[in-house]
Amino acid sequence: MMILGFVAGLALLIVGAEALVRGASRLAVRVGISPLIIGLTVVAFGTSSPELAVSLKAAFDDQAAIAVGNVVGSNIFNVLFILGVAALIVPLAVAPQLIRLDIPLMIVLSVLMLVLSLDGLVGRLDSLLLVAGLAAYLVFLFLHNRREAAPALEVESPPLPRNLALVVGGLALLVLGSRWFVGAAVELAVRLGISEQVVGLTIVAAGTSMPEVVTSIIAALRGERDIAVGNVVGSNVFNIMGVLGLTGLLAPSGIAVSAAMLGFDMPVMIAVALACLPICLTGGTISRWEGGVLLGYYLAYTAYLVLQVTHHDALQGFGAVMVYFVLPLTALTLAVLVVQERRRRA
Repeated sequence: MMILGFVAGLALLIVGAEALVRGASRLAVRVGISPLIIGLTVVAFGTSSPELAVSLKAAFDDQAAIAVGNVVGSNIFNVLFILGVAALIVPLAVAPQLIRLDIPLMIVLSVLMLVLSLDGLVGRLDSLLLVAGLAAYLVFLFLHNRREAAPALEVESPPLPRNLALVVGGLALLVLGSRWFVGAAVELAVRLGISEQVVGLTIVAAGTSMPEVVTSIIAALRGERDIAVGNVVGSNVFNIMGVLGLTGLLAPSGIAVSAAMLGFDMPVMIAVALACLPICLTGGTISRWEGGVLLGYYLAYTAYLVLQVTHHDALQGFGAVMVYFVLPLTALTLAVLVVQERRRRA
């Protein structure tokens, strides 16, 4: 049954993502909304619905480590793994609005999440602030689109109701497929005796991000690159303001945040968000080699968690190599690329 859940869940994810991307891109053209806005809102929030469902259930089941780890782990996974894999398949064009507004917002929200968690709890007041921020963000996107949107086009495509059905049906399949996939993954983790926090940061985070994975890859392959990148950035924004905010509001006593999460995983999430900006600045694209770097860092992060939970002797040496060699070298490379890009534009 566990293997069947994996296979069936993955199949539903692929079918649902194809329907969602096809319907969302056609819908954007028909009603005059840019594909980027569709990617940042309808697609991003829709594909993040599994994160919301899992975090809410975890909070009510007194599994705060999974609730917070799901958000933090998903945001790390979205940037490093999804953008990495999608860029390896086809270089991703990054819209100017993402560089000017949405990626900086993702960075600010990542820092804000850490600040709100410093007392060890994301309480109701913190959560209300996040939800209010989400509402303001949606209003801004709507007003911004009204100023800059192109007129709706009459194109040779299925009628509007059919496009809406594709979007809704695609989202439903993504949610169901993700639920089966995550259920099988968590069952496997429990059998292996993996800790709650690591399950939340890796298996649950990756599982609930499967809709984003398949949607971004299919969007990139279909040439809808605004949807591919906007889906990731929008999902990260929604995870913090929507998933964490709503979970904190509805949870009986807020969401407890562990010292380990504050000391390591949240700083990693902030570093990943910060790294996203210079990578996207270089030529306005995420190239294949940059995608490879992102994917490599996700594998290194996962390896670190595995070494940590198994108390392996190699943990200290692995951490030292990452902190004192790999990370400074990457930061230097990105800084040089940004300087070169600024000179090219001057």
